[in-house]
Amino acid sequence: MRTGSEPRTARSPLRARFWLCVWGLPWAIFGAVLFALLGQSGWAAACAALALVIAVDMAVVVRHMRQGAHYQPGPDVPPYQPPRPPSR
Repeated sequence: MRTGSEPRTARSPLRARFWLCVWGLPWAIFGAVLFALLGQSGWAAACAALALVIAVDMAVVVRHMRQGAHYQPGPDVPPYQPPRPPSR
């Protein structure tokens, strides 16, 4: 819900999520390989699953970034009225 108090310089968190994925994916892969070499199959599977989640998140983020900006109402559009609770 829009409140009308959004900053004019607001930025999307997609770039931050992308760079966190770029940082986290190699570490998750490294952990999976290291634990597999050490014979810790449970931890290796957990790191591999985390790497898969990170890779899927990265794909979603890149897709959203390539879609570009979506319509956002300008400053001349008043904020939406909050929903009213149902009357009894």
